[in-house]
Amino acid sequence: MSVESMYQEIILDHYKARHGSGLRDPYEAEVTHVNPSCGDEILLRVHLDGDTVADVSYDAVGCSISQASTSVMHDLVVGQPVSEGMAKAAAFTEMMHSRGDHEPDEDVLEDGIAFLGVAQFPARVKCALLGWSAWKDAVAHALAHKEEA
Repeated sequence: MSVESMYQEIILDHYKARHGSGLRDPYEAEVTHVNPSCGDEILLRVHLDGDTVADVSYDAVGCSISQASTSVMHDLVVGQPVSEGMAKAAAFTEMMHSRGDHEPDEDVLEDGIAFLGVAQFPARVKCALLGWSAWKDAVAHALAHKEEA
């Protein structure tokens, strides 16, 4: 099995069994993000326990890339300190903007490295980043709300 086939299999597996899918309570912030170029849409909730990402839940419609990427994001950030999740988001974003010319750290991105091939297609990069962008936005809202309290 080639690396590309393995990566395609990982993406399909996450699309078929979307980790974190389905909106759950409790949550501190809820955001909606839309990719206007293709119509992908996500409603995402984040629940923080102190500085730890306790849960990420979402309801999404869209292509296999956006949904699989959000599933991978869920696995990478839940249970992690917010700072670690943000570091993983930065690493994923860097990889996605590399046009495929990047050697991602598998220890950091785990299944996220499967999207390296997607980075070669600029029109699909927004799809892969949709859930990550929503997560970063929701965390920012949750942290701001926490500071107000």
